[in-house]
Amino acid sequence: MPNDLFIAPSILSADFTRLAEATAMVEEAGADLIHLDVMDGHFVPNLTIGPPIVKALKRVAQRPLDVHLMVADPDRTAAWYVDAGADLVTIHIEASTHTHRTLSAIRAGGAKAGITLNPGTPASAIAEVLPFVDLVLVMSVNPGFGGQSFIETSVAKVAEIRGMCRKLGIEPRIEVDGGIDALTAPRVVRAGADTLVAGNAIFCADDPVAAIQGIRRSVLAEMV
Repeated sequence: MPNDLFIAPSILSADFTRLAEATAMVEEAGADLIHLDVMDGHFVPNLTIGPPIVKALKRVAQRPLDVHLMVADPDRTAAWYVDAGADLVTIHIEASTHTHRTLSAIRAGGAKAGITLNPGTPASAIAEVLPFVDLVLVMSVNPGFGGQSFIETSVAKVAEIRGMCRKLGIEPRIEVDGGIDALTAPRVVRAGADTLVAGNAIFCADDPVAAIQGIRRSVLAEMV
């Protein structure tokens, strides 16, 4: 198991009337990041949060805010989330026209920059921008809704991206989002992931604290 395995609970699955409490709960349970899914109803068929929620959570969160933009025009809107206090802003390669420029602007604004791939997008699509990112997010479900089943081909994609990074001599974090639980987590970590997003597996569990700890233990058990 990576010494710095990060667990990033996704508040998409939390009770939106109690986001501050949900954030505090998962932080106390050992969350390393707070994952915020921004959806615009265009790039994905769902509508969630915007900069005001990011700004509000920044006031109460003790962990970095990991903001995933599932929006049609990240080149125009990424700066909004940097200004709102996001510590990391991830954009989709499928939605960005000026990807290098936008990633550079995110970093220049003081946040870390990430690039995301949908399940149907090959790893090769991000080859040109890999040297300019702090994180690669592999979607292991089709983005838009929580509670979907893990797509099996995601494991090979994680391994391919980790291999691409080794050849370039770079070490961005590799994050996986979708269907992550105590069963799938060890598989993607073994392939090269070091950051795991989990929504329903945590917030819909009878004991969210135990769920976070269970995901971490499952990885440890497989890696020893």
